[in-house]
Amino acid sequence: MAFALPHPPLFARSSIDRGGEFRGNHGAAVVGWENARVLLIDRRGRFGIGGDGGLRWATGPETAAGPTSDLVLLGVDGAAFLWACRVDEVDEPVGDARTAGHQLGGDDAGLLVTALGLLNWHDHAGFSPTTGAPTMVEKSGWVRRDRSCGRDEFPRTDPAIITVVHDGGDRILLGRQARWPEKWFSTLAGFVEPGESLEQCVVREVREEVGITVVEPRYLGSQPWPFPRSLMIGFAALGDPDDPLEFLDGEIADAAWFTRDQVREALGAAEWTDPDTDDGVPSGVLRLPGSVSIARAMIEAWAAAP
Repeated sequence: MAFALPHPPLFARSSIDRGGEFRGNHGAAVVGWENARVLLIDRRGRFGIGGDGGLRWATGPETAAGPTSDLVLLGVDGAAFLWACRVDEVDEPVGDARTAGHQLGGDDAGLLVTALGLLNWHDHAGFSPTTGAPTMVEKSGWVRRDRSCGRDEFPRTDPAIITVVHDGGDRILLGRQARWPEKWFSTLAGFVEPGESLEQCVVREVREEVGITVVEPRYLGSQPWPFPRSLMIGFAALGDPDDPLEFLDGEIADAAWFTRDQVREALGAAEWTDPDTDDGVPSGVLRLPGSVSIARAMIEAWAAAP
């Protein structure tokens, strides 16, 4: 049984020019400041929602006389340089990527996760991991330089696999973390370890989480996941429903095989976007992750396969 993602996941659809050639080119950035747009994000990761439901931008001159060191360059849209900045508070209405990200278009969603990934890195990169010396921001927020030795530190992205385990026919294996509400299930995931390929990580993580050995890991697609700064790399793999489930590493509290009909019914229910709350959660046997996640995109692709 073969299936594929019909389109990139939401957070991987942006077509905005990332403007790498302008990073550190402060002359170009200053010249373009009058037309610049700035995305303000508070310390809880919330952003302003505009009248059209998209990201709410401030103009460059509204925020400062010129680009400051706490700004990060997201890209260039026509004549406008696009920046992001961490602030203490954002005016209402606000949203966050998990619960309001599905309302954004592809370009806005991509800019948002770029901003979150960079700002989350800066929040923890004020000192060099090598010397412990303070670091300073360079290249429009894409580098932090060790003040003591000049060593450059670059933004971190942590690779993680996320896997649809299925039996090659009509059943899919989904798991539930202990902190999630009852009946909330998703695909299995975990971080790639040093010395490990992505395919090896798929086999190891599934084994550790649910105790079965999968075969034929097959790449499906990827998506940035800025919580705080991961790249989710999607796979499908085959498992045997007759193998006993064992929760070896303690991360998974429950797991079960579901039929295609059960999954399709759950996909047809009202979307539930926040696993940390039961507010407004539809009833039913199965609840699935929201559409901002590549997990849902992979589950949808499996459910739609003949």
